Amino acid sequence: MRSYTETEHQRTRVAAGWPAGGRKRSRLYALAGLALGLLVAVVGATFLGSVSLPLATVSSVLLSGLPFIDADPAWPTGLETIVLNIRLPRVMEAGVVGAALALAGATYQGLFRNPLADPYLIGVAQGAALGATVAFLTPLAALFPGDIAIPLFAFAGALAAVSVVYAVARVGRSLPLTTLILAGVAVGVFLSAVTSSIMLYSGSDLRHILFWLLGGFSLANWGEVGIIVPYVVLGTVVILAFSRSLNVLQLDEEQAQQLGVEVGKVKLILMVAATMITAAAVSFAGTIGFVGIIVPHMVRLLWGPDHRFLLPLSVLSGAVFLIMADTLARTAFSPHELPVGIVTAFAGAPFFLYLLRRRQRLVF
Repeated sequence: MRSYTETEHQRTRVAAGWPAGGRKRSRLYALAGLALGLLVAVVGATFLGSVSLPLATVSSVLLSGLPFIDADPAWPTGLETIVLNIRLPRVMEAGVVGAALALAGATYQGLFRNPLADPYLIGVAQGAALGATVAFLTPLAALFPGDIAIPLFAFAGALAAVSVVYAVARVGRSLPLTTLILAGVAVGVFLSAVTSSIMLYSGSDLRHILFWLLGGFSLANWGEVGIIVPYVVLGTVVILAFSRSLNVLQLDEEQAQQLGVEVGKVKLILMVAATMITAAAVSFAGTIGFVGIIVPHMVRLLWGPDHRFLLPLSVLSGAVFLIMADTLARTAFSPHELPVGIVTAFAGAPFFLYLLRRRQRLVF
């Protein structure tokens, strides 16, 4: 007769979605395919724009920027400036932000065992937006060196928001879906109201802040990319290191503890890491909604719920998705530009309503 521990171990493997060999190979192929797709998206987005550039020349300029490649520039200096200093940092920032939001969404969904949790639905992004707005408009930012004030304030606002939502929604040891959503909506609306109140006193900065809150990368530059990347890389490494623990957490907390997971510690670390990458993304890109819902769900539907693959697949898919959305935002009505948050809302709102209609049939 099997022992209790052996039985629970088998249940854990099934419930957490740990794959057989064939499905594991398909996910490895998916990782390789998405990595190639990301490369194609970067080149294609750099090629497309209000000014038509030859694809072969754009590829040559990009290759010339790589180390250990000595290329003889046979293109105008102005073209190189457009590619390397205007379009490429924008594309890179869009990719990093998309990866961060998708990974944060997948992490929150696994952490709360809740298929509708994402950085915007539970108030994290609104808290980060409030923190960033305070840093933009108040003298407090001058107290901190360099450009660290905006991500630092955004992180503090995001962490405060998710802590309030988690405390309000928690009932004993459980975290009911309805309570989480209602608490997140209430906190998000309140924080948005506070942000709007602050904006009333922004004067000539109002237009810039409104465009920023709608989400976009029109002001992206290598300096911003250099600030965002360390936060996102650190948070991503931490989250990926706990992918197996997230699998086990899909069972109840008591079983997870019996299987050796320090539930309280793991939840705290994952919440801080997901909040950090969300804050880093929002601090410069503004509030870009629905990426954290759309991407993890599509990945889960295509390749299953195993977080060892779900998380890295979400990172790559989120990067590709937001690069494509930003490319559409800046080319659809060229020379005019849409905030990318509007594009993701058009794609995400119908998908979210679809999930609400089918939530009882979701396999999580």
